[in-house]
Amino acid sequence: MNIYDTANQLAQEIKQSEEYVNYKMAKQALNLNTSLKEKMANFEKVRYETQIIAMQTGKQDEEKYKEMQKLYAELVEMDDAKKFFEAETKFNIVIADVNKIIGEAIRDVIQ
Repeated sequence: MNIYDTANQLAQEIKQSEEYVNYKMAKQALNLNTSLKEKMANFEKVRYETQIIAMQTGKQDEEKYKEMQKLYAELVEMDDAKKFFEAETKFNIVIADVNKIIGEAIRDVIQ
């Protein structure tokens, strides 16, 4: 088996994983509710802005951070949003773990 076959197999296994399937279903449920979808888009915008400011300045913008926390608190009160955040977190953990495994395998040539 060559490396590309292995990568394609990994991609298929990721798409069949419980974490991927749950994340995809949670995202679809979110997209069916236009009001919630809009609130989520606003939250994502504020979260992105908060991260950019922190990366550019090296410190947290307290006002933006509080705004993000407030939006998040409102969203997690809604079942579909809460399920989305939980599924997103679990999926991101899987992807981070896979990246870590690959990174450790090639560490000797990238350092």
